[in-house]
Amino acid sequence: MKNSKTIYLFAMLIFGSIGLFAKNIDLSSGQIALVRGVIGTSFLLVACPLMKQKLSWESIRPNLILLIISGSAIGFNWILMFEAYKYTTIANATLSYYFAPVFVMFLSPFILKERLTVTKTMCILGAILGMFLIVGIGGGEGKNHIIGISYGLSAAVLYASVVIMNKFLKGLSGIETTIIQIGSASIVLLPYILLTEKVQVFQIDQRSFLFLLTLGIIHTGLAYLLYFTAIRKLKGQTIAVFSYTDPISAIIMSSIFLQEELTLLQVFGGVLILGATFLSEIYDRRKISEAPII
Repeated sequence: MKNSKTIYLFAMLIFGSIGLFAKNIDLSSGQIALVRGVIGTSFLLVACPLMKQKLSWESIRPNLILLIISGSAIGFNWILMFEAYKYTTIANATLSYYFAPVFVMFLSPFILKERLTVTKTMCILGAILGMFLIVGIGGGEGKNHIIGISYGLSAAVLYASVVIMNKFLKGLSGIETTIIQIGSASIVLLPYILLTEKVQVFQIDQRSFLFLLTLGIIHTGLAYLLYFTAIRKLKGQTIAVFSYTDPISAIIMSSIFLQEELTLLQVFGGVLILGATFLSEIYDRRKISEAPII
């Protein structure tokens, strides 16, 4: 159990450092997302035998359409998140992205017919207040911060849709779901990139190439592998609590390595957002999703 906790925390720290690398890759967000998906899918396919996991076509086939749709949402969710990193601070982008569970809470009564309790309502209102403090007061000078936060919130909407769609998947393991989804993301993003952009992956400098390779191998392939290795031996509440290592470490690392400053109001807004999502997960003990939030 202790080893599983250590592995899980390490995976969350890797996810938390994504912004540091993505922010320094001299490529469009779409091309970064595409390469991340291709490398991550390839890594997990190779790693499956090591985890004694097999992809079951019999289980995948009845879920295939939903997997492709949700995978497409993940691909464009990555694009929006990488755009958020380019326009605003990692702290603002991360906190905006962590609005995803709030969107899930808000949409669940309409789509999943789940009851909106007083506790969940208070969590939603608290998170909205936190976002208001970040956007309206502590977001930073200039319109770029508003644009970046808007990208982060848009990415959160797409991830919330993935979380809800995952509730309708039947008979799949977490790693099967993830492989098909990020593989689908790559397949969908490829024609989108070819039709809308000039491909520059092979023209970037060595620094960007190393960061891109790291993002695909370490932040996608290895991080997901560690994640799925750990969660099989951890309780749902432990996973929920430890998952907040991701946003907190992202904010701390951006402050240390990029000298991004946080105002007191931003800190308070972040506490409201993360506290609201944390309380909602603890209150609802059912597993929301078997895939990490980024």
